[in-house]
Amino acid sequence: MNANFIMRFKAFMLDYLLIFAYLVVLAIFNILIFPSVQSLFNGSLVLAQFTGFLMVTLPVSLYFIISDSVIGRQSFGKRRMGIKVVNERDETLPILHAIFRTILKFLPWELSHYLVYRLVYLGDGEVPLNYYIIGGIIYTLMFAYILTTLFTKRKRSLYDIVVRTQVIRV
Repeated sequence: MNANFIMRFKAFMLDYLLIFAYLVVLAIFNILIFPSVQSLFNGSLVLAQFTGFLMVTLPVSLYFIISDSVIGRQSFGKRRMGIKVVNERDETLPILHAIFRTILKFLPWELSHYLVYRLVYLGDGEVPLNYYIIGGIIYTLMFAYILTTLFTKRKRSLYDIVVRTQVIRV
């Protein structure tokens, strides 16, 4: 039986507690122990974006790639909620399959980072049309992910449909 939206949401919130703890530790290290890291966010836009990707997006993505694949089988939140990600044959995901799923799952998040960095560097200048388009894509994807999970027969998110995965009760 497929996991419903509430189960998936609760599992993600439990996982997000771990992510939040990581972000707190990262902030403490960057503020108290290695304050020079902050300078990487003040110079080049590309360097700031890349630094943010390496410090936040990549570790969080690796957590879900490893957890949802044959290596970890379930993330902390999914294990606590009694659900897991499987392919169409009800098998735990191979690592490459988990990578594709995670990339699509976090696409709106990374696009948001991309947009925020550019808006911060823009200051009081006029916002270009392409920034509005990127913002529209972010919200469209977020709503599509949520609505497909709520209203599809097998409770699959758009990214699950695209990569042919599903979240099931264990």
